[in-house]
Amino acid sequence: MKTIINGKNYSPSDKLKATIEKKFEKLDKYFSNEITGTVMTIKEKGGYKVEATINAKGTIFRAEVKADDPYDAIDGVIDKLSSQMSKFKSKLQKKYKGSKEFMFAELPEAEEQEELHIVKRKRFELIPMTVDEAIIQMELLAHNFFVFLNMETDSVNVVYRRNDKDYGVLETTY
Repeated sequence: MKTIINGKNYSPSDKLKATIEKKFEKLDKYFSNEITGTVMTIKEKGGYKVEATINAKGTIFRAEVKADDPYDAIDGVIDKLSSQMSKFKSKLQKKYKGSKEFMFAELPEAEEQEELHIVKRKRFELIPMTVDEAIIQMELLAHNFFVFLNMETDSVNVVYRRNDKDYGVLETTY
C-alpha cells in the first residue's frame, strides 16, 4: 500500500512515519491490487488525533481515533479500518456468493456479521436554496444533516454537523 502521511500542528518524526507505513502494510492482505492510504496525524490539546482514509476503487474506508500518544491512535485506526474491511468483505461475499470478481484478496472467512436492515425510507422534494439556508433548515429540524439542491451550483448537496461542531458540505458530481 502506498501511504501518504501528513502532520498538522507538528511534523511527524521519521520513526512515526515508518511505524505508520509498517502498520498500514498489514492492511494489504485485504486487497488484491495496489491502493493508496492517506494518514493525517494531528497534534491537539491533550493528545493526538489520527485520521486515515483508504480509497479502494471507489470504496472509501475511513477511521479517526484520538489518544494521548500518536502510536496508540495509529493502533486504534488500524483496528477500525481492519474491522470495516472485514465487514465489507463479508457483505460482498454474501452478495456475490463466492464470486472472486471483487477487489479483496482471498482471506479466511470473516466472522458472521449481523445483517443491516433499512427501517425507514423517505422521499422528499429537493428545494433549491443556498448553503446558509440549508444549515438553518437543518437546525430547525434538529437533524445532523440535510440534503438540498444548491441554487448556486445547481447540484445536490448535503450539509452536516461535524464532530467539532462546525459544518461540512458534501457536493455531488456525476
